[in-house]
Amino acid sequence: MKMKNQARVRFLLPVLTLVCCLFAGTASAQSVPVTLRVSDAPLEQVLSAIEKQTTYLFVYDKNVDVACRVSIDVKDTPLNNVLNTLFQSSDIAYAVENTSIVLSQKAPAAQPGQPVTVTGKVVDASGMPVIGAAVIVKGTTIGTSTGVDGDFSLQVPPPSADAVLEINYLGYEPIAQTVGSRTNITFTLRESAVDVDAVVVTALGIKRSEKALSYNVQQVNSEDIVANKDVNFINSLSGKVAGVTINSSSGGVGSASRVVMRGQKSISQTSNALYVIDGVPMFTTARDGGTEFASQGTTDPIADINPEDIESMSVLNGAAAAALYGSDAANGAIVVTTKKGQVGQLSVTATAGVEIMSPLVLPEFQNRYGTGNLTTPINVASYSWGKRLNRANRYGYDPREDYFRAGVVNSESVSLSTGTEKNQTYFSAAAINSDGIVPNNSYDRYNFTFRNTTSFLNDKMRLDVGASYVLQEDCNMINQGTYNNPLTGAYLFPRGDDWADIEMYERYDPIDKISKQYWPMGDGSITMQNPYWANYRNLRENRKDRYMLNAALSYDILDWLNVSGRIRLDNSHNTYTEKMYASSNVQLTEQSANGLYGVTKTMDRQVYGDALLNINKTFGDDWSLQANIGASFSDMKNDALKIRGPIADGTSGEKQGLANVFNIQNLSNSTKTVRKQEGWREQTQSIFASAEVGYKGTYYLTLTGRNDWPSQLAGPHSNAKSFFYPSVGLSVVLSQLIPNMPENLSYIKLRGSFASVGVAFERYIANPLYSWNESGLSWNTQTQYPAYHLKPERTKSFEVGLTMRFLKHFNLDFTYYNSHTSNQTFDPQISGGTGFSKIIIQSGNVRNQGIELALGYRNTWRDFTWDTNYTLSTNQNKIVSLANNVINYATGERFSIDRLNMGGLGDALFLLQEGGTLGDLYSRRDLRYDENNAIYIDENGNVATETIQDVKKYVKLGSVLPDANMSWRNDFRWKNLNFGFMVAARLGGIVYSRTQAMLDQYGVSEATAAARDAGGVTLNGGDVVDAYTWYSAIAGGNSIPQFYTYSATNVRLQEASIGYTIPREVLRNVCEITVSIVGRNLWMLYNKAPFDPESIATTGNYYQGIDYFMMPSLRNVGFNLRFKF
Repeated sequence: MKMKNQARVRFLLPVLTLVCCLFAGTASAQSVPVTLRVSDAPLEQVLSAIEKQTTYLFVYDKNVDVACRVSIDVKDTPLNNVLNTLFQSSDIAYAVENTSIVLSQKAPAAQPGQPVTVTGKVVDASGMPVIGAAVIVKGTTIGTSTGVDGDFSLQVPPPSADAVLEINYLGYEPIAQTVGSRTNITFTLRESAVDVDAVVVTALGIKRSEKALSYNVQQVNSEDIVANKDVNFINSLSGKVAGVTINSSSGGVGSASRVVMRGQKSISQTSNALYVIDGVPMFTTARDGGTEFASQGTTDPIADINPEDIESMSVLNGAAAAALYGSDAANGAIVVTTKKGQVGQLSVTATAGVEIMSPLVLPEFQNRYGTGNLTTPINVASYSWGKRLNRANRYGYDPREDYFRAGVVNSESVSLSTGTEKNQTYFSAAAINSDGIVPNNSYDRYNFTFRNTTSFLNDKMRLDVGASYVLQEDCNMINQGTYNNPLTGAYLFPRGDDWADIEMYERYDPIDKISKQYWPMGDGSITMQNPYWANYRNLRENRKDRYMLNAALSYDILDWLNVSGRIRLDNSHNTYTEKMYASSNVQLTEQSANGLYGVTKTMDRQVYGDALLNINKTFGDDWSLQANIGASFSDMKNDALKIRGPIADGTSGEKQGLANVFNIQNLSNSTKTVRKQEGWREQTQSIFASAEVGYKGTYYLTLTGRNDWPSQLAGPHSNAKSFFYPSVGLSVVLSQLIPNMPENLSYIKLRGSFASVGVAFERYIANPLYSWNESGLSWNTQTQYPAYHLKPERTKSFEVGLTMRFLKHFNLDFTYYNSHTSNQTFDPQISGGTGFSKIIIQSGNVRNQGIELALGYRNTWRDFTWDTNYTLSTNQNKIVSLANNVINYATGERFSIDRLNMGGLGDALFLLQEGGTLGDLYSRRDLRYDENNAIYIDENGNVATETIQDVKKYVKLGSVLPDANMSWRNDFRWKNLNFGFMVAARLGGIVYSRTQAMLDQYGVSEATAAARDAGGVTLNGGDVVDAYTWYSAIAGGNSIPQFYTYSATNVRLQEASIGYTIPREVLRNVCEITVSIVGRNLWMLYNKAPFDPESIATTGNYYQGIDYFMMPSLRNVGFNLRFKF
């Protein structure tokens, strides 16, 4: 019977609502006569008899005991009196809503003046949970938002029986109900376009009303995070929020991502966003990956978080939104809120999934011209400039088919939630096991999380404790570069040779009695090796053990005054091991024929604590105040011990070691062996305050201030000891200010804010250290000149925005922002004076300005719902100034600089100049041209190249920074079936592929084969040059970058998914099962580059947009199961 009634509720509530509207004159419960005569019968039987005599339907959940036995004898008695008699001595409360009578458990007898915990669920007309709905106690700022199952829990202040709960959600009519004696309430929302007073998690984990915010905050719920199924959940944000550029690393599964909000701001400091977990900043960031040579990829500490543990994420784009983080706020913040235990009986969620990976974009290869060099006897064994192959001698080697393999990711997780009104517990465990698209590349991660929330002292005190353990291991995480990179050999393998021959990558040497590398092609002057040898005999393994402990305690002094404190400890122990076997390229083994061994152990520790005084008070019906005053401290420490060197081979006069025996005592005692211990420690103490004053729910003024005392300013060389960072914002809800708003314009808000925040300094600028000379085994005698006059690298930013809900189903969010980052802290690349290697100056100004647009539409037609969202972000980056008449404190002289060389790859360099951007890429090499500006070809048919000596004449290739990013997302739901897809686009910018140049030089690219098919390359409108001569000129050496520069504009099908949920009712209320197929990076609709322009090798500011044997980005297709018990 219970299951039958629940099924009725699910399918009949829309009909009941319609009947209520059409027949508003239906008799009230007070006047409906009922006749009953039962003795010691189940309550469920009595309810069924009442339903037969009236038009009412009883609605209740599993907490109501309908099996209890009751007795009643009434004749023609009003229903209202019958219900009072029936429930007066029970723990069941009732409420009449339209044509339904909702039953719930009565609240336990609360002591006078004590708050009561109310739980419940918010569903739509079809019974589906509404995620992220705002639940607020009317007349207060106390509120919460619904979780992934539509459930909520909050404490209602006394007198709870008189309290009114207001439910708001975008696109639905608001609901308000009196709590009365109920402690569990189910709300059903009707569709509409309304003024939404949603609750948003902001800086420091503080929850604020959406309409009061003066800056742009975008929220992503847990459903969107877990549906994406990316191991690094940060990538799930890509395309879902405006103003955020996310580039995933080419290192593969679990590798670091670069997250930049509103443009790159600093010349030398990081531009990556700050990550915040449950209000606590996570200062441990990803280390830069390898670039030109070292091909080592890196993981990101934020990627250690289990996506299944995340409740929601708030993206604080601007400086004002993140202002309470002070010197770490300039780059914006991503605030992650994790799950807690929920009130109710034990609930279990289990997931399992498998994902198949393959390369998305690869260069175009040829396999119709064979090994050799018909033009000149150079690199005959490794080039593919030989004769055209025929059917008899054509092996048809293709890296996509013959070398790359299908990668696999297996994921499993289980989470448990249970709790009473006083105590709630959450536990989860998860495993990720991945094999990459190249052999012997793996990533494994195991997560264990525990969290408990307890209320004391009549619910005035709450203690929240948690613990997490992460074990992460990876092997051969490769991003790009030539050292130890198997792609050099896999891509450049001579096309006239048999790939099957080199698959047996080692052969036994009877003289040395060890197996040695088999690779007859040579190293090609780029340390090229047999790809399989690089996979299995150049091992780079990492193990991380990470422990996170946190505790938070809060106490309600008054119903509007609260004090809270929290502390978090984050410890990470890392062991990185290198093993290069004997016969590896000696350039990789420090010239040893016996191999190389290295081990680096690091320990990262972060301790963070803060205390806050929180005020939430209303003054009459018009004024409200939400204020926070607090202090915080952070203490970070890093220790590293490194031993790395060649295994002695007897060539330097020392005793020969044992080949392929990897331990420290087997290493050479020469200066080639590095023995190094290093570390650092940072501390920051801060005080901060914020105040939000509201008037009539229409006008909101927000002020914040923070003062930081960072340890970088400690010591005798720094004049300043602390920095102050303020912000101010104003929000006006015009829809509540203007009377008789048009029906089609239900909500409109204007907002504006200004903030002055900072970027954290590098260590030891004010107090430089002497560096260790590894080759000389001594301390260097010079260091940089101390910066006595340190100022904050300050970002001053303002933004204005508009938020609208219109035409019942549309929502719009528009923001314009403008920021200037001054006091840029960098090395001007001039002499530091006598006794100093360099100086650090603070000068320059970088501007970023742009717009962020989010347009959404949501509508429901009976069982079908369509939800579509479009986002657009633009940013213009400009270097306003670098260094004009700046003083050199080491010499006392003044100087100016026109440009900065930030390095790059070969002859492609990042040059910073006034009027340019922080992503401008230049070429210092070009072809020689004659007086008619035609390409110069000598009498022998050769094409000459030359190095450009005057830096002012370097060829500008463009900027690697995008002009705009956009996405279009669609989600469709019909009953329990859902389907969705997202198309993403990046507009503008350029990328440079040195990989393509190398393919051309070696003759393995399709372009070189097509040129040979055509009989050569046509230049200057008619001159034909031999294909090898042409490609040797533009691709040889460091290549001429302008011939390998491509537009970075691309359009892709970024996500697609289809899923079906089998409801509990079908499975006899045992569980709910969701089956889904999810794809990411499925189809590149438009792209001119020979690699994915959105892939990166490192998270640093420079080297973006450069491809040098970069691992290809991944296409992922996965099958997932989710069980909810």
